[in-house]
Amino acid sequence: MPLKIATWNINSVRLRIDLVAKFIKSARPDVLCLQETKCPDDAFPLKRFKRLGYEHVALNGQKGYHGVAIVSRVPFERSSAENFCGKTDCRHISVVLGERAGLREEITLHDFYVPAGGDEPDPEVNPKFQHKLDFLDEMRAHAGLRPADKARAILVGDLNVAPLEHDVWSHKQMLKVVSHTPIECEKLDRARDSGRWIDMMRVLTPEPAKLYTWWSYRAADWRAADRGRRLDHVWTSGALAGQVSKITVAKDYRGAERPSDHVPVMATLEV
Repeated sequence: MPLKIATWNINSVRLRIDLVAKFIKSARPDVLCLQETKCPDDAFPLKRFKRLGYEHVALNGQKGYHGVAIVSRVPFERSSAENFCGKTDCRHISVVLGERAGLREEITLHDFYVPAGGDEPDPEVNPKFQHKLDFLDEMRAHAGLRPADKARAILVGDLNVAPLEHDVWSHKQMLKVVSHTPIECEKLDRARDSGRWIDMMRVLTPEPAKLYTWWSYRAADWRAADRGRRLDHVWTSGALAGQVSKITVAKDYRGAERPSDHVPVMATLEV
């Protein structure tokens, strides 16, 4: 059966709940992973999601900053959240989909919001950048992010690194800009390789094709400038890689009224 899993840094779920509803009604994902919800769990718009048919919710949120959530049309077996870098800053949530969702074999789904890292790519003067590097190191070392050989797992979210040359509008000009510096790209690659994760977006859309999921608010005309970055990712374990039939980037949502600077990315799995 097809299973549609979407990921979206929504940059405030309450502010943009109407935009989320529009996407849900159009794309009909089975599971939607959100980042930067900026919402404590007791204020999350549960009733709205339930009216939209998404009755199963896993939350890890806080007031004003960060926050992740997974909303689903199908039930979970269980959910959990991990902390990184000794902080309780709500950057991870995971669920397990199994028999209750109609699956013969379980799938573990991780939803991440990696720190953005600030503006200055120097950990000596920018604690936010140091935090980002430490977070990526902890992802690499985390035993729970190393699926077993036959385990079915998927990791999605705003990883805040555009690792490849054609994941940014200008490789040369971006080398000293946070999100595409060599040290960030190396650490993200090591985190992915440590878990033997597969970057499915680039399997289905290989370089040199440009591939973006984020466009800055600073551009007067984001579409004309098209200075994007691929900050949002879909990784799978080897056991799931052959079952991803399609990944779509819903670029038009960047042009919505009061948009997020990220757009939805949706993977279709044949499970």
